[in-house]
Amino acid sequence: MTREIIAILRGIKSDEACAVTDALFAAGITKIEVPLNSPQPFDTIAAMVKHAGDAATIGAGTVLDTASVTRLADIGAAMVVSPDCCAEVIAATKAAGMLSYPGVLTPTEAFAALRAGADGLKFFPAFKLGIDGFSALKAVLPQDVKTYAVGGAGPHNFAEWQAAGITGFGIGTGIYKPGFTVQDVATRAAEIVAAYDEVGQ
Repeated sequence: MTREIIAILRGIKSDEACAVTDALFAAGITKIEVPLNSPQPFDTIAAMVKHAGDAATIGAGTVLDTASVTRLADIGAAMVVSPDCCAEVIAATKAAGMLSYPGVLTPTEAFAALRAGADGLKFFPAFKLGIDGFSALKAVLPQDVKTYAVGGAGPHNFAEWQAAGITGFGIGTGIYKPGFTVQDVATRAAEIVAAYDEVGQ
């Protein structure tokens, strides 16, 4: 089963990277995002890529410029996630052979991202758009577009988001905060996966 859950590890340090990756894998989460406003994010991503090999989709979040895209490609990252819709970042990401998930909130941003070549859309902050807002927007999007709710989406409302047609979720502080132990991450990841599996996908 492919679970469309992206673990967002904002603030993670390089010396935690491999152990946290293993904990996420054990729970069934294989998509991992390290935001670039974390400590030494490129080193952390490189360590995860080397450790996990081809078993995971590992990349960066909060990617705001093409120079960062180039660095990510050089270390073997597979995914670029942004808080905004920047056509240049999307184009550079696709040219480098990586998956592109830009942040959008409006129909204009969503279609601009798709026209620029995005592989999927990150609706952020999802709680501001709301499930009703997403449902209305989903009606005009291409049916095969992958969509992710980030910010305010979690086990308490997985079912409602999925009923509205969301593809998956990005989970940040629900899985990881600086100071969490590996066991904290493992426990939270297992609970999130169980809730995701319960509502079905």
